[in-house]
Amino acid sequence: QAQLVESGGALVQPGGSLRLSCAASGFTFSNYAMSWYRQAPGKEREMVATITSAGGSRNYADSVKGRFTISRDNAKNTLYLQMNSLKPEDTAVYYCNARRSTIGPIRYWGQGTQVTVSS
Repeated sequence: QAQLVESGGALVQPGGSLRLSCAASGFTFSNYAMSWYRQAPGKEREMVATITSAGGSRNYADSVKGRFTISRDNAKNTLYLQMNSLKPEDTAVYYCNARRSTIGPIRYWGQGTQVTVSS
């Protein structure tokens, strides 16, 4: 059974950094494009970053460009999100997901990890 498990969320001060991880199992990770989404209280869920199956192409929401980096290690079946220069508006639950292509339907979701950016 497919499973995605996020980790690394924490409380951090503005300007700080975090690295989120998403461990995948139960499916062929290297055949899937992966994304990070987030949902803040009172707001719609939004795409944060997407990476193709081999890691050759990456896309980011305008709000995180230059601050966040998505990456993957297919040998470890793990997706990462490096978050730098964090802002209070980055506070949200962060989810990873998997799809067969970057324009295809999302097939698997993780449970999410909480990121809180506050003084």
